[in-house]
Amino acid sequence: MSPAELDRTSRKPYPDTPSGIMRLPPSFKAAAAAARYFDPASREAQAESITVRIRWFGLCVGYLYVNLVERSTGRPELNGMLTLGAIYALLDTLASWKGKVLLKEYRIGISLMEALFIGLLCNFDLGVSSPFRFYYFLSVLVCAIRHSSRLTFATFGLHSLSYIMLGLYAAPQQESDIVTVILTLVFLGWAAWAIISLTGLLRSAGQKLVILNEELQSNQQLLERRIAVRSKELQESQAMLVQQEKQAAFGLLAAGIAHEVGNPLASISSIIQMLSRKNSDEYVKQRLDLVDGQLTRIQRTLRELTGFSRPTNQQQSTVDVHASINDALNIAKYYKRWKGKTIVSSYALNLPHIRTVYDQLVQVMLNLILNALDATNEGAAIEITTELIAETDSVPGRIGIHVRDEGHGIPKEAQEQIFQPYYTTKDHGTGLGLFVCRQLTRHALGGEITLVRSTHQGTEFFVTLPAVLDSGSETGSHSSIVHPAKSQVH
Repeated sequence: MSPAELDRTSRKPYPDTPSGIMRLPPSFKAAAAAARYFDPASREAQAESITVRIRWFGLCVGYLYVNLVERSTGRPELNGMLTLGAIYALLDTLASWKGKVLLKEYRIGISLMEALFIGLLCNFDLGVSSPFRFYYFLSVLVCAIRHSSRLTFATFGLHSLSYIMLGLYAAPQQESDIVTVILTLVFLGWAAWAIISLTGLLRSAGQKLVILNEELQSNQQLLERRIAVRSKELQESQAMLVQQEKQAAFGLLAAGIAHEVGNPLASISSIIQMLSRKNSDEYVKQRLDLVDGQLTRIQRTLRELTGFSRPTNQQQSTVDVHASINDALNIAKYYKRWKGKTIVSSYALNLPHIRTVYDQLVQVMLNLILNALDATNEGAAIEITTELIAETDSVPGRIGIHVRDEGHGIPKEAQEQIFQPYYTTKDHGTGLGLFVCRQLTRHALGGEITLVRSTHQGTEFFVTLPAVLDSGSETGSHSSIVHPAKSQVH
């Protein structure tokens, strides 16, 4: 990851946080800055920038020394040499501004050129005692900053050779000149070693910091992924809690209605039965029996609604899949869009009972049936079929439940999002139906729910449940189905 990309990554807010709020660990900011410094391209550009400044500093000091200090000879030659150096420094500066390194492929050639350049400056000035000999130190420093230790040692060798040749050519006039040559070479060697050691230590520390930074980035990305997962789980848990609270409120409301309506209905039913026993008129008795039958039907409806809305039992039990489908259908028949629809159920032969949470399976089937009713128009059919999927070497046996409708279908662009909480294609939907179906199927029932197809001709959902026989359970179809695999039309 480049420093720029790292900066962008480090400035991304954590998932599910306001876009204007950003929390970055100080250690991550420091690591980002370190990555910018020790990135090879960035480090080379910074080294080149330092080199350019050192060169201009040396040239300015040289010009001041040549032109402000009184001298009898050598001024034109020295100014000419410094001007050549200024031209080279200018070209190096322009290349640095473009992010390039001048004569990058000829590094040893540059060291040789600098050794010759400094030797000539000393020769035109005071020989081995010339202050320009300190340029050797600057040259070694620049080389150590920009290049490897091997090239720096080579540069030191070239500069030592240049200075020795200068001493031999200039023929020292006094003993102090010999001492100057020796001390200069000693200090130049010591400076080269010290600079190489320090830059090597800096590079080593930089490499370690880059490795630590990569580990920090990896941990940061892992943390962000975990935060995203936990945030999604929290959102889903909140959605489930909202749905459970709504169901609990509906249960309390249904129980209250059942109590308020059930008591008068029971009284009315008792009065009608008493009148029926006392009245000998056959016509009146028939009419009273008809009224009593309708009252019984109302009471049964209330019992079904309150039974569905009672607090969910989380205990696993032996479950007949067909019974859960039939119970869901018995609740769905009171839905306002049930009218004019044909519900066809085709049950598999000898489907095994399974061990699961019965109420939650009913909830899943009811949601799918209600969605199918919403999607279809009058005269359309909804088909519910079950099957036993045989066990294979890699996949255990499963029970499959198909829910097909002849509705308008789900838009293609919405099909990947239908199981997300609060996502709906209905005008008055909550966006929790299919989300609750998937959550219950996966986490409570141990199965899976998928969208098989959805076109303008209809939609099909497929629910799979683990086909694990409960000890003591018997295989077979639901008791309301007289013959196994018989189709029912509701």
